[in-house]
Amino acid sequence: MSIELLSLLFAGVFILVLLSGLPLAFATGAVAVVFAYGLFGLPGLTLVISRVFTLMGNYVLISVPLFIFMACILERAGVAEVIFRAVHVWAGGLPGGLGIAVIISCALMATVVGVIGAEIVTMGVVALPAMLSRGYGKNIALGSICAGGGLATLIPPSVVFIMYGLTSGVSIGQLYMAGVVPGILLALAYIAYIMWRSWRHPEEAPPPSAEERAIPMGEKLALLGPLVIPGLIALGVLGSLYLGIATPTEAAAVGVVGAVLAMAINGRLSFAAIRGAMIDTTKVTTMLYWLFFGSSALIGVYTLAGGTRLIQDTMAALPVGPTGVLLIIMAIWIVLGCFIDWIGILLLTAPIFVPVIEKLGFDPVWMGVLFCLNMQISYVSPPFGPAAFYLKGVCPPGITLADIFRSVWPFIGIQLLVLGLVIAMPQIALWLPNTMK
Repeated sequence: MSIELLSLLFAGVFILVLLSGLPLAFATGAVAVVFAYGLFGLPGLTLVISRVFTLMGNYVLISVPLFIFMACILERAGVAEVIFRAVHVWAGGLPGGLGIAVIISCALMATVVGVIGAEIVTMGVVALPAMLSRGYGKNIALGSICAGGGLATLIPPSVVFIMYGLTSGVSIGQLYMAGVVPGILLALAYIAYIMWRSWRHPEEAPPPSAEERAIPMGEKLALLGPLVIPGLIALGVLGSLYLGIATPTEAAAVGVVGAVLAMAINGRLSFAAIRGAMIDTTKVTTMLYWLFFGSSALIGVYTLAGGTRLIQDTMAALPVGPTGVLLIIMAIWIVLGCFIDWIGILLLTAPIFVPVIEKLGFDPVWMGVLFCLNMQISYVSPPFGPAAFYLKGVCPPGITLADIFRSVWPFIGIQLLVLGLVIAMPQIALWLPNTMK
């Protein structure tokens, strides 16, 4: 059988297995086992086993559960509520102040939490009732929470960057630094849109009451005190990576210690809280690792059959030039993001696309930032945008999924704009990692 027909068979069987309702992790693993045995017999199954054991021995993978554990602890430490309260007081007087407070809070939380679901659910519980009770329109309230929560994909310590680095062989420290400036740029673009929307349609973002504006400066400054510990955690994690004095795994361990300290200072340290954080960490980590194992085995079998080389050579030979190939990859990621989770997209496409990008002379670190920007879009894209479903779970009655998806379209436009800027000006992403020690 030709490799072209085999590729079609791979895709067809994989889609059928997914449509049967089998979870993605087991779907990829099952297809890998079937094709490994069908193409290479029993010796082919050793490939699947060796891929799994190779990944299990990767030291950097330890950073994934550590960062997730840090996020789970900080979520229970009440950090999100403290951040939102402080930012709300300081930014509340601006047009669309509560929406701006949501974006800034999500950006700050992303530097210490890095888990999108936790950010969106927390903001949905803390910020959404406050916005709706003050007369904010659904579009600003819902859209700002969904879009702001997605910043955890791009702003380090992002788990997405860890998985991309492991898949593509790129320095995770450099990826983290590359995500900082685009992440800030995207947050500023959200804020600019909210301010413009609030100015054009003041009925959608009523100004704060005189009572809220009259808070003494001393009280405002006091609200900044509880932000010191989260700030030190973010500084310790990112600073140690930037200066090259810690690996991602070591930096994650420092973050866990800081998170436990923050929980103790906030008076929420307990055995039940730590146990709950460990259970949640185990669930998320297990899901990610099974996805990683299954997708890696599938790509390994397909590569051994010659399929990866076929796709790479075909894409490199397209008569559209390097920029055209890059835009095709972006389009593929955006379309896949409407239907598949980011981890599946990453593990199934990065081993194929990253060598093509390197062959065309593009920087793989920059490519990692473009991937995360695309995944920002996927988190809010209908019909299966995870952010919408996270938020719907904590929304008050009367708010539908249609309301949430309707609210995110302007923010998707902003994401596409920032994606275009980073494509046109790679130094937006590459400047900071190029200054690393």
